[in-house]
Amino acid sequence: MRAPTHRSDEGKSMAGKFELWVDKGGDWRFNLKASNGQVIATSQGYSSKASAVNGIESVKANAPGAEVVEIEK
Repeated sequence: MRAPTHRSDEGKSMAGKFELWVDKGGDWRFNLKASNGQVIATSQGYSSKASAVNGIESVKANAPGAEVVEIEK
């Protein structure tokens, strides 16, 4: 699965991307990478590829409006 990326003539950077892989324990995971290649989020382990893809879709759907909450410890 590859997210579309766009680059305009106005110098805007390309969108980030999700990378999907199987870890050493056999779980599916994904990273969200910024356009500069830096990992900005890593998922939990999923038992199936379909579940990991659903996790990616959930991040895409829920993150744009997500509230930022500071937790004091």
